[in-house]
Amino acid sequence: MYTAYVADTPNGKKITIALEELGLDYQLRLVDLDAGEQHAPAFVRLSPNHKIPVLLDERSGQSLFESCAILVHLADAAGKALPAQGPARDLVLQWLFLQAASAGPMLGQLWWFRHAAPEPNPVALERYTRETHRIYGVIERRLAESRHIGGDGLTIADLAFYPWLATHEELDIDLDAYPAVADWLRRVGERPAVQRGMLRTREAAHV
Repeated sequence: MYTAYVADTPNGKKITIALEELGLDYQLRLVDLDAGEQHAPAFVRLSPNHKIPVLLDERSGQSLFESCAILVHLADAAGKALPAQGPARDLVLQWLFLQAASAGPMLGQLWWFRHAAPEPNPVALERYTRETHRIYGVIERRLAESRHIGGDGLTIADLAFYPWLATHEELDIDLDAYPAVADWLRRVGERPAVQRGMLRTREAAHV
């Protein structure tokens, strides 16, 4: 049994999608970011960076923070979505870390400056729009070579990218320029486990 501490954000959805796809038993704890629950001492003991998600293994007492580290742990525990060793594993990890290092920060900043900034900032919007298009282009070229971002079959790289790239409408990104991304989003989004994982955080946020 795992306890997943999440919010209704792309990084939170990564974890619920993975838990559903991998068929692992879990319970959900919603962290209210607007109320500042991520700064509560009990939560900070689990996540020193004051960020969601956090995964707690109720059997061992081990806790993990950082979404991509959690995805690696879950994939290894389930024996799915990440090759055990060799070049195939390295390939998945490269794309997984690209999501953590580039896609999440750039798309997240674009969303903030479009929807949450107290006043318009044209320079920031131009920068993060340009970077977001660049990242969609990187994934477009990757998907032109392979049906999945991480190589053969669905991997945790796909699960990490999906909730971020699925925000294209909120980011005002026209997918007509990225047909391979659009097809991949459709295929991954049709998976029942992905649909359940996307809904779990949304439902929890409205309880």
